[in-house]
Amino acid sequence: MPQLHLLSAKKMIKILFCLGFEELRTKGSHHFFFNPDTKKTATVPVHGNEYLSIGILKEILKDIDLSMKEYEKLRQKI
Repeated sequence: MPQLHLLSAKKMIKILFCLGFEELRTKGSHHFFFNPDTKKTATVPVHGNEYLSIGILKEILKDIDLSMKEYEKLRQKI
């Protein structure tokens, strides 16, 4: 299994925007996103420039059906 590289919540939000997600709302430090094409949702906790934990990152990737290989391509692009 390839190693999953961590990134900040702000960069994850940039990836979501590249994938066609729109920000629905914000409640506290949690940003809620929706993709009208795929009907997928994602929640990203934003705590400054802190990196997302492995568990949260895997959960977001699972929610939006993004493989690790596709994630790595987008991560390097951003």
